[in-house]
Amino acid sequence: MSNILSQKVSMAEKVGYGLGDCSANLVFQMMMIYQTKFYTDVFGLEGAIAGTVMLVARIVDAFVDPTVGILSDRTQTRWGKYRPWVLWTALPFMVFYVLAFYNPGIEEKGLVAVYATISYTLLMTMYSFNNTPYSSLGGVMSSDIKERTSITSVRFVFSTIAQFVVQGLTLPLVSKFSDGGDKAHGWLCTISLFAAVGFIFLLIVFFSARERITPPANQKNDTRQDIKDVLSSVPWRAMFILTLFVFITLAMWGSAMNYYFENYVDKVALFAFLDNIGLVAAEPGNSVGYHVLNAFGLIVTSPDKAYEVGFGVFNMVGALVQFFGVIFLSEFLANKYGKKRTFIVCLSLTAFFTALFYFPAKDNVGMMFVLNFLKSLAYAPTVPLLWAMIADVADHSEYIHYRRATGFVFSGVVFALKAGLGIGGAVLGFLLSGFGYASGSGAVQSDTAVHGIILSSSLIPAAFFLVGVVALFFYPISKEYNEKMQAELSERRSKNDY
Repeated sequence: MSNILSQKVSMAEKVGYGLGDCSANLVFQMMMIYQTKFYTDVFGLEGAIAGTVMLVARIVDAFVDPTVGILSDRTQTRWGKYRPWVLWTALPFMVFYVLAFYNPGIEEKGLVAVYATISYTLLMTMYSFNNTPYSSLGGVMSSDIKERTSITSVRFVFSTIAQFVVQGLTLPLVSKFSDGGDKAHGWLCTISLFAAVGFIFLLIVFFSARERITPPANQKNDTRQDIKDVLSSVPWRAMFILTLFVFITLAMWGSAMNYYFENYVDKVALFAFLDNIGLVAAEPGNSVGYHVLNAFGLIVTSPDKAYEVGFGVFNMVGALVQFFGVIFLSEFLANKYGKKRTFIVCLSLTAFFTALFYFPAKDNVGMMFVLNFLKSLAYAPTVPLLWAMIADVADHSEYIHYRRATGFVFSGVVFALKAGLGIGGAVLGFLLSGFGYASGSGAVQSDTAVHGIILSSSLIPAAFFLVGVVALFFYPISKEYNEKMQAELSERRSKNDY
């Protein structure tokens, strides 16, 4: 029986738990934005080969993710079911993170592809063993609807901070750490720094968070029944499809915009834009602001250096807008209109603003930043709602079947997330190859390749977003239904024979 007397969660516990998603996103954002480009430009792999590497890992995930869900649901320790996994996997998770972005110096491209496949698959496997229990933990910290939304909102504040750091500072830091132009060394130093921080944050999660919801006391382990209950769940299937297509889109768009800035955006116009916001310096400065910006590699000295900083600033603007959108809009809109309605409207607007990236001229940098502002603002409320809705799905399964399988519910969705990440990267890789993208750092791209990059940054990902919108219409847990469900579950859990 769960403890119904302590469903309120302190802000300290919410922050401690939220640091775990900051850690996960130091990894996830890197894979989403930079993995494909790392493979094509650092490893020198063709786009189609890079895409294949990512798809191979998805085959492994099909077996790993449900296994993790089943194992975590059946874990019994004095620390709970899910917390121990966060601790046990913290170090290997971050070690494999470093290895996935380590260039071993292999010349043979076939062997490079093998190394990329093994290191990426190991990283994704460990991501499952860490993030599925972590996400499941968020679903059992409280049964209170508003507390659950608050937990996920705080969680995604920290997720957005990681997004800001990774998307905004990675390329400037890589450039800064690249001794004598050694990009591989720059990547290794940057990833190692992020991994060390991520490890510390995962330790904090273990010592901060608590599990308050437990399965019914009379529930017996039955893997077959858990699988049957979850796979037959309409809300779970809707969330699976939604998660899959949202993350296909995020991975495709995030990576494509990297190519967009390097190969389409006019470098002189971008340099002028950065000059207008005070990030250009022909000579070293003496101010504190200059030294701080320069420490993070955010000072530009010439147009040919504008891409790294320009793309970083573009991402930081988006992350900041998303940060404040999560804080001020997500919980407010969800409590007023319900999670489902809020998600449908916001994701539809996100698709619309994404599609508009097809239209700016290559020198219209200001319009690109405006569209990024609007897209990020539209998407922000959805960020914490996804995981809050999945927690509601776990409750719905208990509500209908009188059984709880939180880990298995979340494992399926984590698989969808990772599948989306891999498929999105693979689709982009195949599109790049199809449009004739030339791999290798500094390669000159044809007009056809550049047009393919523009399409992959606008109309194509917008269409994928809309598939997620359609899936939401099949999600049956409305605000009114959820309130009724939670009231009945609380009553059940208060009984000694439940």
